[in-house]
Amino acid sequence: MQQMEELRAAVKIEAAKIDGYMRQDLAALEAARDGLLCEVLEYGLFNGGKRIRPLLVVLASRLCGNGDEDAYRLGCAFEYLHAATLFHDDIIDNSTMRRGKTAVCRQYGTTQAILAGDFLHAMSMATVGRLAGPRGLEIFCNATIGMVDGEFMQLRNAAKETLGEPDYYHAIMRKTGLLIAAACEVGALYGGGTDAQVEALRLYGVHLGCAFQIVDDLLDYQGDPARTGKAVGNDLVEGKITLPVILARQMAGEEDRRRLAALLAMDVRAAAVAEVTAIVSRVGGFAAARARAESEVASAVEGLRIFDLPGQQGERRIFEQLARYVLAREK
Repeated sequence: MQQMEELRAAVKIEAAKIDGYMRQDLAALEAARDGLLCEVLEYGLFNGGKRIRPLLVVLASRLCGNGDEDAYRLGCAFEYLHAATLFHDDIIDNSTMRRGKTAVCRQYGTTQAILAGDFLHAMSMATVGRLAGPRGLEIFCNATIGMVDGEFMQLRNAAKETLGEPDYYHAIMRKTGLLIAAACEVGALYGGGTDAQVEALRLYGVHLGCAFQIVDDLLDYQGDPARTGKAVGNDLVEGKITLPVILARQMAGEEDRRRLAALLAMDVRAAAVAEVTAIVSRVGGFAAARARAESEVASAVEGLRIFDLPGQQGERRIFEQLARYVLAREK
């Protein structure tokens, strides 16, 4: 518990610095850009985000020996891309809320949300290219391409009532894991890490991203809507078959499996949320998904062993605590 409190305090300090650099970027835009664009960006960027992706960039750079303050600006690029995807996701999902606030597309309009997201995407690419060079930009763009591919996979997967684990993992790696892995990899590259160090941090990001998404899946069913900002069972209502349901279907007896299949085949799934939740809980789907997330975190932490020099212990410990925090988060 004390370690988690220390981590939260450290992350809060770093997040405030990241916010400071983002506000500097917005202030620089105000003289040359449309006022409404700046207003939309201000509203959408400063809405309670955890700043995990930019933090990973900064920490990876430090872990590889570079404490340059420009690592914060590089990290901001990852937050800009992440925010852009959220602006667009809320349109795709017809969402009304994001982190307890009205979604950008509902607050300002669909066109404004699309354009602001496009602007952030372009801004993020320019920042990565300037600070991390061609190799960093290539990693960043590959992650972006993979994220779009992951969204198309998720659309296709929504029509598969019998979706299996391989398709699920393939989709979440692209939708969530690639950008987190890229944040670690680009940060390590910017920090001057060796090939082995860069690869170790990339793999850390892969495992962390998978754990992050699995916990998201659990929170969708088990989280407090007041903290998550979403209604319970939102993924199911949107047609997404996530890991707890996939594992429950594998573990369930014939009667529960048949009932789950019937519920998942319903055109309007909102009425099925309570019963699906009860079945998944009863057959152990939530517990099994939690175990998968714990395994991903263990793999992420194990890969950090390469960073064994005395000067690397502080940042390495934060990476380890961050991985464990993913399991404990409530929103």
